[in-house]
Amino acid sequence: MKRSLSLQEAADPNFRPLVVIELAKDAKEETKEWLIRRIMDKKRDGGAQLLIKPLQENEADHGNIYLVGASKLRLLLGAEAVGLVKEYHDGSMRTFTFTNRKDFKDFSDDQANFLTMAECQYIVKHELENLRAKDEKFIPGSQQSRLYPGKSILRRLLTSGLMVQTFPLHDAEHLKRLGHTWYGTVRLGYQPLDDIRCYFGETIALYFAFLEYFTFALIPMAIIGIPYYLFAWEDYDKYVLFASFNLLWSTAILEVWKRFCAGMAYRWGTLMMKREFEEPRPAFHGVLGSNPVTGREEPVYSSLKRQLRIYLVSVPFVCLCLYLSLYVMMIYFDLELWALAFHQEHQSEMSNLMLFVPSIIYAIVIEIMNRLYRYAVEFLTSWENHRLESSYQNHLILKVLVFNFLNCFASLFYIAFVLHDMKLLRQSLATLLITSQILNQFMEALLPFWLQKRHYKKLKRTMKYLKVDGDLSLVQQVSLEKEMGTYVGTFDDYLELFLQFGYVSLFSCVYPLAAIFAVLNNVTELYSDALKMCRVFKRPFAEPSASIGVWQLAFETMSVISVVTNCALIGMSPQVNSLFQDSKTDLILIVVAVEHALLAMKFIMAFVIPDHPYEIRMKLARMEFESLEALKQKQDYCTTKGYLKFWKMLKAILFPDAFKYK
Repeated sequence: MKRSLSLQEAADPNFRPLVVIELAKDAKEETKEWLIRRIMDKKRDGGAQLLIKPLQENEADHGNIYLVGASKLRLLLGAEAVGLVKEYHDGSMRTFTFTNRKDFKDFSDDQANFLTMAECQYIVKHELENLRAKDEKFIPGSQQSRLYPGKSILRRLLTSGLMVQTFPLHDAEHLKRLGHTWYGTVRLGYQPLDDIRCYFGETIALYFAFLEYFTFALIPMAIIGIPYYLFAWEDYDKYVLFASFNLLWSTAILEVWKRFCAGMAYRWGTLMMKREFEEPRPAFHGVLGSNPVTGREEPVYSSLKRQLRIYLVSVPFVCLCLYLSLYVMMIYFDLELWALAFHQEHQSEMSNLMLFVPSIIYAIVIEIMNRLYRYAVEFLTSWENHRLESSYQNHLILKVLVFNFLNCFASLFYIAFVLHDMKLLRQSLATLLITSQILNQFMEALLPFWLQKRHYKKLKRTMKYLKVDGDLSLVQQVSLEKEMGTYVGTFDDYLELFLQFGYVSLFSCVYPLAAIFAVLNNVTELYSDALKMCRVFKRPFAEPSASIGVWQLAFETMSVISVVTNCALIGMSPQVNSLFQDSKTDLILIVVAVEHALLAMKFIMAFVIPDHPYEIRMKLARMEFESLEALKQKQDYCTTKGYLKFWKMLKAILFPDAFKYK
């Protein structure tokens, strides 16, 4: 049998495989040759100027799999093009430029440790996604796959079925070390966030950082909730103190997180990355035009058409789904009335258990509706044809959050402020929280564990079939990785934490064990998510991020709602009502005044407390000052050079004989 190449080898010893492209088995040779040529063509000719090779030559089974890499020079130029920020020789973080490459820390001519494998894969992905059609009318070898100027080539290959997938390769040795320190040992310490960032990129590292931070932030709520639950189980008069603490807690943790996040982002070099000239997303389509700012060729799509799609189609669809959610909620309350009547009639253990059945059924229905709605709005948001990935994500998250918030919390608001039934509120909150966590643990812990076991069995069969001892060859590694699941991103993970934050901050004063269940769930989530990333899913492409993005705004909005909710609960408590027996109007006015004062205090705190620590603000200010000084020096140099050139031309005109023989 012909020996396969190892991960560090290829036919060309300078070729380092970074990304895998798998084409369909029925893809024609004409299509393959065209794609290879476009990937290898120079940038000025519309290509990506990358290196590409088949996985294994003279092997029919692997004739549709290609490895993509890049030369060291191409990667350095790509690092400048995408705006990577690296550590300078003086310890500051600066945007990388090729001309000043030797002034950056750890740079060497062999480029051994300067760019991580994740950064190299991000650069290759950026170049592949910006491969766009120019004069082609269709994909060669597939006339039904239409092209037009500006259309993303990889996107068209995927939608036409000519490309199966594209994914970055794992680094087996690095992954093994990371897995051992991350989830291989049970410990109470912190996660190796810097190692996670180096391997998976900043977006995923920030998610795990936020998950860890949020879990630790829940511990004070859990500690206070235990004695409160033990000594005030049926005494609803005592939730005023817990609600008051809830107000301070929900505000403080988000302000502290922003400072903590800024420190990590600066250390990782993403706090200064420029996003003003973000490239169009691969799914964006339109006629080929030019960017009015950069002058680069890119698709152009009418903003009016996009707005019409949003307000005439997407908004009515979301409103219809919200109405359906409220209709299902009313069915749930009918079931609650039926269960209560059944219990009052029979007064048995069975009838007592029946009281929880409507809430359990409703929690399951909520999860099903949330998932179905998610698929629908993903299609709608993609159909709206947003130019930037950030805009697409913002519109998608807004649609999902509005529905999920109403779907998950509308019944609790109705019970608290319409029915005024605190006992039913506690029962419903506990049932919704615990049921949703059980379902999520099944999907995110038990299911990945089963997939890992299945993956190991497939690995053993493959190694036995190929008679492999020791490390896997490159062919075997790619063959195994291409069958692994695809990580779809952090959207669902953040959404779960957002809903969990809502359950804890809005109504946990009537069920103080909510924080304890959240801590237990998140500890399990830390290990299950780490296992999934390392052993179950393909390696995702690294994506630079300076924060958790629009999710920060979502959590802050939830904290504002929690202020209103907890103030209303305090105003409804018998303790407070006993002080205003003569005039309920005075009570309402005082509650509203306190609520506005707390909101004002919250916004003042957000304004007064800087998002960036003092040290980082000084470093950023110094960098801006140095950039302005460098720009002034460049302008002075150009002005002086222009004067000298003008004076030389003037002397040549006035004294032509003096320059005749020069």
